[in-house]
Amino acid sequence: MKILLVEDEPELASFIKKGIKSESHEIDVAFDGKVGRSLFEKNIYDIAIVDINIPHINGFELCKTFKNHEPRIPVMLLTALDSIDDKTEGFKSGADDYLVKPFEFRELLLRINALSKRTMLNIGKVEESLKVADLELNPHIKTVMRAGELIELTSKEYGLLEYLMRNKGRIVSRIEISEKVWDINFDTNTNIVDVYVNYLRNKVDKKFDHKLIHTVVGMGYVIRE
Repeated sequence: MKILLVEDEPELASFIKKGIKSESHEIDVAFDGKVGRSLFEKNIYDIAIVDINIPHINGFELCKTFKNHEPRIPVMLLTALDSIDDKTEGFKSGADDYLVKPFEFRELLLRINALSKRTMLNIGKVEESLKVADLELNPHIKTVMRAGELIELTSKEYGLLEYLMRNKGRIVSRIEISEKVWDINFDTNTNIVDVYVNYLRNKVDKKFDHKLIHTVVGMGYVIRE
């Protein structure tokens, strides 16, 4: 497995990292929410372990961000906050598990393995790859191919393409894209959506005669065969 740990206590982070690597898993460590979010956007993880009281972006908000970006990733909150209200807030934010400090590493490992097994069992229940003409997106392994050729996308580009393909044939507005794809408030003074649509076109459509991504003036964008 590849695990993301967001924990601002260096000693605890080092302890967990050492234990995880001893089990032959990969692990990336971030000491604050911003770095954690950046790592999550750049990499594909099997599990995220997140402390709640971390700098810049707290664990509750980070968990929401992770789940909005990739609903299937298991997120475990790791914290000294042990009240029912705290746990309720954690599960409301989308957490799959909640482990209170202090803890034994064996318990952490047992919970990681349980979350991993649950995820593997759910893989067979999710939908098949998304297809539009000769464009295919595999949501399980995060790959995109067109006419048999692999297309490399950034996290934002991938999220945009997946949303368009899930809404094949339906016009989606800039506001809808910014809020539902990237979880940000739409600013009428910015052209970020148009910029990323152009990035996507350059990778998905530019080399091919048959264009799939279309602009509907005054309304938004649509992908169709």
